[in-house]
Amino acid sequence: MDSKCFDLSGRVALVTGASSGFGEHFTRVLAAAGARVVAGARREDRLHRLVDDIAAAGGAALAVAMDVTDAASVAAAFAAAEAKFGTVDLLVNNAGVAAPGTLHKTAEADWDWVVDTNLKGAWLVAAEAARRMLAARRGGAIVNIASVLGMATSRGHGVYSATKAGVIQLTKHMALELAGKNIRVNAICPGYFKTEMNDEYFDSAAGQAYIAATPGGRLGRMEEMDGPLLLLASDAGSFINGALLPVDGGHLVMSI
Repeated sequence: MDSKCFDLSGRVALVTGASSGFGEHFTRVLAAAGARVVAGARREDRLHRLVDDIAAAGGAALAVAMDVTDAASVAAAFAAAEAKFGTVDLLVNNAGVAAPGTLHKTAEADWDWVVDTNLKGAWLVAAEAARRMLAARRGGAIVNIASVLGMATSRGHGVYSATKAGVIQLTKHMALELAGKNIRVNAICPGYFKTEMNDEYFDSAAGQAYIAATPGGRLGRMEEMDGPLLLLASDAGSFINGALLPVDGGHLVMSI
């Protein structure tokens, strides 16, 4: 395969949850691949540092304040992206939160926060992206960031797992409806990587013991997400649609 298939020159990419973790990393990867990138998140101060780094490396980037649970905020972010770079034709739907807790110790407010961000937010952003791609009469790609916890589950992660299972089903639904419009929709299902969301746990003895017991015996490295992301975002994955791609070191196939 020609390596140019992974080139994103001429594409306009929007990444949600871009202020840290996967979102920040994905924004840098897409910019390095040639895309003009729009970094969206609520913590706008962090976004400006990210955009400055990308510009210093010769890339093109824009920071936009964005609350994925608010339709008006989502629409405003896409409008700002269009004004600067043109229609967004690559969405990385990454924003997500967690509130670990067992069933009987999870508060209604925790449920609302996680479901609104992870599931409603993914739907609002994807729907806005699709509407604008269709209005511009151009194709594109949507990459939803789900989780292996949407395909399996573990104690204390019921609400998070439910939202990521919803993102997986939403991915299939969107892929079916948009396939004839030249818009591909796929999902990456990461296993365990160290981010702000979980670093305290994985620095603990319990967290280290848990990871040591998985098939890979280690956490994923951020750069190990680059290939899967670029495959689904670029022309290299032009006939991949509605797919769920676990990136988990074999965690999902561990023996019972």
